[in-house]
Order: sequence, then structure tokens, then C-alpha cells
Amino acid sequence: MSGSSFEIGRGVRVGGDAPLLMAGPCVIESEELCLEIGQQLKKTCAELGIEYVFKASFDKANRTSLSSFRGPGLEAGCRILESVAETLQVPVVTDVHEVHQIEKVARSVDVIQIPAFLCRQTDLLVEAGRTGRTVNIKKGQFLAPEQMRGPIEKVMSTGNEQVMVTERGTTFGYGALVVDMLSLVTMREFGVPVIFDATHAVQQPGEEETGGERHLAATLMRSAAAVGVDGFFAETHPDPDAALSDGATSIPLAEMHDLLEGAKEIHDLVGASSANPGHRSRR
Repeated sequence: MSGSSFEIGRGVRVGGDAPLLMAGPCVIESEELCLEIGQQLKKTCAELGIEYVFKASFDKANRTSLSSFRGPGLEAGCRILESVAETLQVPVVTDVHEVHQIEKVARSVDVIQIPAFLCRQTDLLVEAGRTGRTVNIKKGQFLAPEQMRGPIEKVMSTGNEQVMVTERGTTFGYGALVVDMLSLVTMREFGVPVIFDATHAVQQPGEEETGGERHLAATLMRSAAAVGVDGFFAETHPDPDAALSDGATSIPLAEMHDLLEGAKEIHDLVGASSANPGHRSRR
């Protein structure tokens, strides 16, 4: 474990013995779809002994194409997220892109997520920290793991120590992301929970839309579990090929149980020994 453990909301804890899962559709397509996915994932996580947080975006502000579907927007999106939280009795997480969104989002969700491309934006980090909500910072593809200390400190400067960091890989040149599993070890030394993003890690850049190799997500998730992480992030959809965003990397909802079962088994085998306090990164 990372050495930091806290409650996110509705009795869900990160950094404890059970791994955390933040998962759902990439973007809010409808309230009905969110409830369908969230209900199934809640059931799966309860069966496997995994802590669950529902994830969906109300606005995908960094889509590849100007014409791509972005989501329902701030007002409608927050209403749907509130409905999911109340109906399913699970905490929810969504991302923010601008400072003015944070006050509204903080009233609707349990975890405020800072997107990877915005992970060094001081005003965004500080304002998110001031809400008192848990803040999940996605590590930028352009940063070495050591450089995530700065974003963490910006949030904690507000007195809010409920911070998590999420790894998705690093860009080398203009191609796909490469996941350095040692980065997970390095960031655990910051004393905050570390989450591994299994689906964004398998994205492939494109001119009109982002592609991906979703079949590799399970391999990376199991690898991260073997290194020792506090939880996992994944996007899923009942019919990924029909998803309105990131379908190429979204895991079919019907496959999530087996994927999570394998990762959980490895997580439990590794246990506390994966984060031997005497171990130091080679960096």
C-alpha cells in the first residue's frame, strides 16, 4: 500500500487492503446507460471485494476532432452524476477542464479529476483542493513520474491531503503511450494512493479519432497489480464499437468481471510486500 488511506465517500476507501476501481463510460451518453454500467460494476466489485467509484465525463473537451461528441455539458452532466450516486449509492468521479466548473462539480461528485493534459495547471489544482473533495490527478504523458510531486503539493497547499495520482503511460515521439511500471513505484514514494489507468494506456493517436488496442488492457492491469498499486481506472461500455467516445479502448462490460478477478487475485497475492518500505526506485 502507499501509506495513505482515506475515505472517498459513501464508505468507499482508497489505500486500504482492497483495491479501488474507478470505472464507467468515457462520456455520459445517457442517464440510462450510466445506471446500467454503474449497477453492473457495483455488483461485480461487491462480489470480488473491490471498492467502486463510478466514472464518466460530462464534457470531453480534448476530443481529437472538432465534430466529435463531447457530452451533455456541465448542468445536465452533473444532474446525471448526482442521480447515479443517489440511485446506486456509490461515489462518483468526473473531470474538470476550467476553474469555473469546479464549484458546481464539487457539489455533485465525490472525486474531482484533473485531466492529464492539465495536470500542471496551478489554478485548477488549487481550486480543486480548496473544495475538500478527493482530487485525482492524471499524470501527463509528457512528465517523468518524479515531476508529479509538484502537482500533488499544489493541491495539498490548500490543506487538502486527499490526493490520488493516476498513471496512463508516457509519450515517446509521436506514437502510442509506453507504460513504465517503475513509475508506479516512484510515485508511491510521494505517500499518496497510486492508480493505474488501463484503458487510456492502450490508446493509439489518429488524425480524426483516437484508436486503441483494448485487448491489451488486461495485460497492463495485471502487470500494474503485480508491481503494487492502490487501484485501477478503466472505461467500459456494453457495446464499445457503438460508444460515442473512446470506444476503441473501452472494455466490453461483459468482460469486466473476468478482467477484474484476475487483477484482484494478483493484487491480493502481492499484498503489502509489493511496497516494501526499504525498496527504492532505481531513478
